[in-house]
Amino acid sequence: MDLKCIFGLVIIVSRISISFTLNVNVVIQGSTPIAETDDNFVCATLDWWPTEKCNYNQCPWGKAGLLNLDLKKKVLINAIKAFNSLRIKVGGSLQDQVVYGVGEVKNCPNFMKKEGSLFGFSQGCLPMERWDKLNNFFNQTGEKGLWAGDWKSQNARDFMKYTISRGYKVDSYEFGNQLSGAGMGARVEAEQYGKDVIVLKNMVKDLHPDPKTQPKVLGPSGFYDEKWFNVFLEVSGQGVVDGVTHHIYNLGPGDGLNLITKIQDPSYLNQVAQTYRGVFNIVNKFKLQSGAWVSESGGALQGGAKDVSPTFANGFWYFDQLGMASTYNHKVFCRQTLIGGNYALLNSTIFIPNPDYYGAVLWHRLMGSIVLAVTQVSNPNLRVYAHCAKKKPGVSIIFINLSKDSSFDVTLSGYEHHRRNLRSTDVAKPNFEFTSHLNREEYHLTALGGDIQGQIVLLNDVPMVPTDTFDIPAMDPKLVNTSTPISVTAHSIVYVTIRDFHAPVCV
Repeated sequence: MDLKCIFGLVIIVSRISISFTLNVNVVIQGSTPIAETDDNFVCATLDWWPTEKCNYNQCPWGKAGLLNLDLKKKVLINAIKAFNSLRIKVGGSLQDQVVYGVGEVKNCPNFMKKEGSLFGFSQGCLPMERWDKLNNFFNQTGEKGLWAGDWKSQNARDFMKYTISRGYKVDSYEFGNQLSGAGMGARVEAEQYGKDVIVLKNMVKDLHPDPKTQPKVLGPSGFYDEKWFNVFLEVSGQGVVDGVTHHIYNLGPGDGLNLITKIQDPSYLNQVAQTYRGVFNIVNKFKLQSGAWVSESGGALQGGAKDVSPTFANGFWYFDQLGMASTYNHKVFCRQTLIGGNYALLNSTIFIPNPDYYGAVLWHRLMGSIVLAVTQVSNPNLRVYAHCAKKKPGVSIIFINLSKDSSFDVTLSGYEHHRRNLRSTDVAKPNFEFTSHLNREEYHLTALGGDIQGQIVLLNDVPMVPTDTFDIPAMDPKLVNTSTPISVTAHSIVYVTIRDFHAPVCV
């Protein structure tokens, strides 16, 4: 017994000896916004993949596809309800092979493995009985909006008419899936895509004549290619495409050997900013009303990586993507998937949340739509993004510590205060200062036992697991005096809401 105690002490001392704490000042510009997201920025997808979908000698989809998902699972229902309005995208790689069991379509088969076919599967069909069940499920969970999209003109029209007749609410129709640029298994020329989307737009206007309730038309839902996107939007013309959607899989294939290294490398994470900037510029050029959306992003391609995607470590990538996309004025970010594959927010077999789920709920609850400029030059391993708080007043900030060795003690200042100190020794009260002595609200996400490739996340040192009745556990903040620095430990993700941080744009 004594030997075990001594050994434990040695381990603790060893860990302390290799870690260190750095002081960091973070400057927040609170007078003007740099971007604005949709109120329902966090989005998740449901995909078509059947049980037989396999990659890398594994088949991680189980019964999580749209046609076989158990919609009565209480933990699934509660996981969606916890968002109190979650935007859901219905679609995926097989979308371009979907027909709808309505109108002239009498034979409605499931997807079947078929050698030589696109993605190795035959055409599949969505029966209207299943569509009814899905919409009943969405209504039960109170989700925000629903996308549907496939392109066979008459069949799509019949499907829309059926949807309208049943009173189902559709937020947007997205045209195609991964057919832009070089495509993914298949491609369509930009000119043809532009002509086809005009037909879709006219169909939507015809079936939804009231502009106030008319669903948006989005596209092209593929990987960004500057030349292709430009031609597509030039051909379609003004007032046709409401918003540009694109996909992000910047970690590469799910069987990559260095995924865990990429996720913790700030210079690697920064590379995707070029894509966000390109899409941002093209949206400004064509003045698209609904802006830019990431309509699918799972990090690693083809189902994700089984040892990374469902673990705590994936949050270093995911939450950095949410932050980066928001700073480039993206309105929505859809995680591939809500359930299904290794990259799901919910475990595809037992339906309980994976670590990223809890951080996604916190983002949705805390981070408002107004995005603020943030500066910190001390250490690239500390990623920081700030928004006006979702529930006014104040600001909400996310800190992502990529380092396994360094902790950070963060002090905050406003841009005006920072600029004043650079110019003079004037000690007049700057406009960033706290107007009272309220406590700030902190949410510290860490990995159980420090194992970032584990699947249990701690919130303020409490394990996040559903209750015995399959309810999502309480996600309460700890209250910390605003006069103290914000502690961001190694390999942690921290949300902070400060109600009395004076940012004029957040009033």
